[in-house]
Amino acid sequence: MHLPGQPIGKSYRDVSLPQYYKESFFSKDSLFHPELTGGRLGVAGDPVPYTPANDNLITGILFGIFILALIALRRLKGFIKRQAKDFFYIPRNESTTQTETSGEIRFQIFLLLQTSLLLALIYFFSKFNVATDTFIVEQYQAIGIYGGLIIAYFLLKFIAYGFTNWVFFERRLNGRWIRSLLFLISVQGMLLFPIVMLQVYFSLSIKTVSIYTYFVIILFKLLTFYKSHVIFFKRKGAFLQNILYFCALEIVPLLSLYGALALTNSYLKINY
Repeated sequence: MHLPGQPIGKSYRDVSLPQYYKESFFSKDSLFHPELTGGRLGVAGDPVPYTPANDNLITGILFGIFILALIALRRLKGFIKRQAKDFFYIPRNESTTQTETSGEIRFQIFLLLQTSLLLALIYFFSKFNVATDTFIVEQYQAIGIYGGLIIAYFLLKFIAYGFTNWVFFERRLNGRWIRSLLFLISVQGMLLFPIVMLQVYFSLSIKTVSIYTYFVIILFKLLTFYKSHVIFFKRKGAFLQNILYFCALEIVPLLSLYGALALTNSYLKINY
């Protein structure tokens, strides 16, 4: 580059030129040399805090659960109505049994996994709001660990129920009880889904979420107690046995699950 009417200057690539001819005020400036990184100008601001609403993975999971639940409810609407009717119906003839198709069983297993995931999300939200940025693992890993513990809780509870009922009750009654318990867990997940959506996308207070979750859990424990009474302990004088059966196979495993979650959470956080 040169001024109009003036001869072309010498190139800075000429090795015979002295050093002062090559250097200028902007020779070492990053703006003059685009191949050099100039860094950032100004003062770095505070990073955006993590929120579940901005998490693409959680959004994808909730959206997938919503779509699959709508498809399943549309195809199995009659099955849900029949199950709800049979749940509160006390048959006079004990020989009548309701059979379920493989699709209906898969649908209930999907809802059981959905219930486990939603309970894991609720527990994660309650602990994340109390101790932000203290987890030693990623958020997804913490949710996965909580979900794995809850799935193991349901699995062990079904095994305990199957073994106990195999020892003390008939096979037909055991089958009725397993179907009723699976239906209860499935409906529990359907009721927990709206509160999770409200907490994630409308910033519902975790206190309200906890109260609603406790209410749902207590309600379904009472329904479980009622159904165990109808199936196994309808005879007179068996009320105390029903209480022992309920406490041993429902209350104790639930308290054990809460203790396991609390212990796991203490290992996943930084303890100062």
